Amino acid sequence: MRSVRRAAALVALAVLLAACSATDGKTTPPPSSSDDPAPPATEAAETPEATTTSSAADPAPDAAGPGTLYLAPGSQAAAAWQAATGEEKALLARIAQQPQATWIGDWVDAATARDQVAALTAGALEADQVAVLVLYAIPGRDCGLHSAGGVETSEYAAWVETVASGIQGSPIVVLEPDALAQLGDCDGQGDRAGFLAHAARVLDEAGARVYLDAGNSGWHPAAETARRIELVGTQHLAGFALNTSNYWATADSRAYGEQVSAALGGLRFVVDTSRNGNGSNGEWCNPRGRALGEAPRLVDDGTALDALLWVKSPGESDGACNGGPAAGAWWQEIALELARNATG
Repeated sequence: MRSVRRAAALVALAVLLAACSATDGKTTPPPSSSDDPAPPATEAAETPEATTTSSAADPAPDAAGPGTLYLAPGSQAAAAWQAATGEEKALLARIAQQPQATWIGDWVDAATARDQVAALTAGALEADQVAVLVLYAIPGRDCGLHSAGGVETSEYAAWVETVASGIQGSPIVVLEPDALAQLGDCDGQGDRAGFLAHAARVLDEAGARVYLDAGNSGWHPAAETARRIELVGTQHLAGFALNTSNYWATADSRAYGEQVSAALGGLRFVVDTSRNGNGSNGEWCNPRGRALGEAPRLVDDGTALDALLWVKSPGESDGACNGGPAAGAWWQEIALELARNATG
């Protein structure tokens, strides 16, 4: 019966995510900080086996089980992997078989977003694993750049409350990429710190482990990032998130994260390692020569780091730059390059 319920949950989630696949593309200004429009719809695909390996260059899957990250069905990477053959299929497996975050935003109405969250978190709960979500609908999102959008200031609190009502179990939630790092950079933000504080409280009370996105190690000094986090408050945070959709090396992000953590009394953090295998070359929008980073996994090593995550889905474009398609669209060429470079 447990397997039947799990299969039903996976089918429901695949249908929802295929209807509205969420994507990302956070960055390092100047001149621009992110790129993430309403994502393109994708075909529902067979779910690859979940993996929790320590290196994307050698992705032999571990057995899924308690305390591992949940591999959600219906991703663009999974669809591309299913359609590929030969060497390309093997390379795309390095992406499709890794647990990645599901982005929830205003490209669908709040009720649909709630249903997406419910299906995803129910699937993870049934599997005794940890789902990873990204909430991405802050008013004035991306200051009118590639990922411009977000709900109206008068609607954000209600949007978050509706979406949070779908949470089952204790998923990881990365809260509003770039919002804190762009605080005060443009008009239309409303009470951004207040919005983030309210969202953190609502999500925390719903059972989520909330990590407030705090930019990356190449953006603001650690002391400034800590100051901004304090503006929101830490009472309802599990920690903060670094390097979302960016390329800074894990070592750089961890060192920076420890500095921010120390300034905040030991607040914990997570790092997006999805595309940082070759580190950053100073570009944020579809830079070439990059590689998949360390595979996503939960961490318990005596430091302030809680997890290495794939928040950005490798293979999804950062935007119409460096030869790439629109933000969030699947770009097979870059997916293969990231995977190939990770093999050494």
